[in-house]
Amino acid sequence: MAETHSGAGGHQSLPALLHRNATLYRDKPAYREKELGIWQSWTWGQTEQEIEALALGLLNLGLRKGDFVAIIGRNRPYLYWAMVAVQSCGAVPVPVYQDAVAEEMAYVLEHCGARFVIAADQEQVDKVIEIRDQLGQLEHMIYLDPRGLRKYDHSKLHQYSHVQDQGRAARDEYLPELKRRREALGFDDTCVMLYTSGTTGKPKGVVLSNRNVILTSKNSCEFDKLTVDEDILSYLPMAWVGDFIFSIGQAYWAGFCVNCPESPDTMLTDLREIGPTYFFAPPRVFETQLTNVMIRMEDAGRLKKWLFDHYMAHARKVGPAILDGKPVGMGDRFRYWLGNLFVYGPLKNTLGFSRVRVGYTAGEAIGPEIFDFYRALGINLKQLYGQTEATVFITAQPDGEVRSDTVGIKCPDVEIRIADTGEVFYRSPGVFVEYYKNAESTASTKDPEGWVATGDAGFIEPDTGHLRIIDRAKDVGQMADGRMFAPKYVENKLKFFPNILEAVLFGNGRDECVAFINIDLTAVGNWAERNNIAYSSYQELAGHPQVMKTIQSHVEEVNRSVAQDEMLSGCQVHRFVVLHKELDADDGELTRTRKVRRRIIEEKYADIIAALYDGSKSVSTRTEVTYEDGRKGHISATLEIRAAAVVGERQRMAAE
Repeated sequence: MAETHSGAGGHQSLPALLHRNATLYRDKPAYREKELGIWQSWTWGQTEQEIEALALGLLNLGLRKGDFVAIIGRNRPYLYWAMVAVQSCGAVPVPVYQDAVAEEMAYVLEHCGARFVIAADQEQVDKVIEIRDQLGQLEHMIYLDPRGLRKYDHSKLHQYSHVQDQGRAARDEYLPELKRRREALGFDDTCVMLYTSGTTGKPKGVVLSNRNVILTSKNSCEFDKLTVDEDILSYLPMAWVGDFIFSIGQAYWAGFCVNCPESPDTMLTDLREIGPTYFFAPPRVFETQLTNVMIRMEDAGRLKKWLFDHYMAHARKVGPAILDGKPVGMGDRFRYWLGNLFVYGPLKNTLGFSRVRVGYTAGEAIGPEIFDFYRALGINLKQLYGQTEATVFITAQPDGEVRSDTVGIKCPDVEIRIADTGEVFYRSPGVFVEYYKNAESTASTKDPEGWVATGDAGFIEPDTGHLRIIDRAKDVGQMADGRMFAPKYVENKLKFFPNILEAVLFGNGRDECVAFINIDLTAVGNWAERNNIAYSSYQELAGHPQVMKTIQSHVEEVNRSVAQDEMLSGCQVHRFVVLHKELDADDGELTRTRKVRRRIIEEKYADIIAALYDGSKSVSTRTEVTYEDGRKGHISATLEIRAAAVVGERQRMAAE
């Protein structure tokens, strides 16, 4: 077939790629889902039939071209099919974060004017019903799991399988119209609308075209040589651009198999059973897995612990070099082979990474120590840099050029420039069409020539072409003495320790830096259990004297590391508190993708920050929290303020 449309092979929409895959790979697995402990499987041929039946059913319900359809739920083949069925009808899918509270959901559904909602289960149906009076355009709701919904009013509520049955029954009537709409889809038609995480305000609806999704998927698949034989585990939020590109865009371009876990609770077990060849996770997932490994090692016998420590020390020294194909002596290679036999191989198998050929982390910066740990094991973990507005890919790391301190080189067909302010700009086939109903923000983000402002500060290394991101441009500042303030750099170092789940650094315009720390309840709780320390709440454990002492040792170790970087040595932590509660997306402190909402935290905990700077030894505070059922409440606490040892200029120079 002649290559047209910038190399997309004439396939200008996901429904067109679906038909190609159902023809070329008809009997190859397209989707798997674990249900009741058993893996169910659908081929590409079966997938096309399921999607067509749903699309016909949607036409039967009156879905119009250009309508918006909200899709809410965890990763399931049926909901991925729903997105392509909606596209087949000429409408626009809008995936919504399943853990969004009703208020957040109301904003998205009202903003896009959704006429249809496809929801996973009773929980999601109930949230939509709760906000129904705010949604003037909503006409139909389709649910996947019927449990608990039998006595609901079904005049505008439809079971997913029934919609498919009605579509099959009316096939002769609606198939000509469905074919007409599918064939009319072009490169410049809208493929999906994805809402940003809303780090600094209300989420924005990012409109991505078929051109954005297909060309980006094509280029990224070719970059990493992804084929029809890959297996991925789709477990990240379907409303996040990363999942959309990995689980739909790349899956449809390459034709590989998408595997959906039974539930979030079984994700790690299902990961081991599938053994993906291509894996993607934000840093939080890798941090959590490393924490679990360290906890198990603390509980291990003396011999097992010695083997782990001994061979991991060797792996950190030569593992990345072996992975990158660089020269390593025969003695070191033999020791690494032994380590793989006793430690690395079994550990990778336990983590579910035995078959990973390409692994990526993105979403935010990963701590270099965490990154190096996985590469030392022989896992080809790489970093990419992107955002929703870029259809993910801006830069990525080629095999053999992987480093923890860069995010790689520019992806195929991507242009990058650095402004005088240090802000990174890019232009590519993945650049979004617009922010829906927000021309002002579109114009301030994307100029008439297609250059997009990332909001991140960084620079390109002249000798390698690799991009280095320093921090969010709005977060990078200066200390009172003029030294650079880059909070993420220090926060990531703190989060390397299994005991620390989250850290937030303050210090812009100040003489010194201070920090909030969240303990990791799993890791610290395990320590308490081993040492027969009783506690009744997160707050009590977080304030335990031994926990405070341990966290202080971590902070001081990070200070010694930060002091070695002349440019960022001013970011050492002088004082800190261990917070009495976990930072939570439901409380507005984190986004749904677990990014810190720094400005909101500064405002909400202004009393604690003031105490950190005024020399207080403790601070009493009262904080509003949101419970799982949506009710509001307050918790009060008196927090100890700890001073941490810092490395002065004279000490730093002596150490060097």
